[in-house]
Amino acid sequence: MTRDIHWLNLLPRDDAIKQLKSCCGSDRWAEQMVNRRPFTTFDQLQTTADDVWWSLTADDWLEAFRAHPKIGEKKAVTATSIQSQHWSNSEQAGVQNSSSGETAASLATLNREYESKFGYIFIVCATGKSSDEMLAILRQRMKNQPAKELRIAAAEQAKITQLRLKKLIE
Repeated sequence: MTRDIHWLNLLPRDDAIKQLKSCCGSDRWAEQMVNRRPFTTFDQLQTTADDVWWSLTADDWLEAFRAHPKIGEKKAVTATSIQSQHWSNSEQAGVQNSSSGETAASLATLNREYESKFGYIFIVCATGKSSDEMLAILRQRMKNQPAKELRIAAAEQAKITQLRLKKLIE
């Protein structure tokens, strides 16, 4: 089946929400996206995705973060679609393929410290990044103040959403 803008526009509401939630785990984001259909172009879909994302509350962002597994892990805190799980595994391939035991242990330790400091998991657009690169990013972001870090994490989620929208609309 070809997935394109027309396909997304014609999906029944609940099916469209389910498909969009595989791109971003925020209920409110997916609902607002469905409410803004029909989309005429992929660019419009992407622009709308960003507009909706940045209009949401911190609670909505945190809900989306919970739909991701921690870097180096396979399972998210909240239940996600098989498609979303597959995408997460693919996005984190750099960790799976390039992580030494020491790097993996450091990522796990710093992930716990990050979550303890900020109250949510470390979110990074992992596509194309090695485990060493993600570890360096994590170390740098641990220095941030909570308000600044939340905006950075939200921007990373926005990047992930854009990549997943491209995967959704093949």
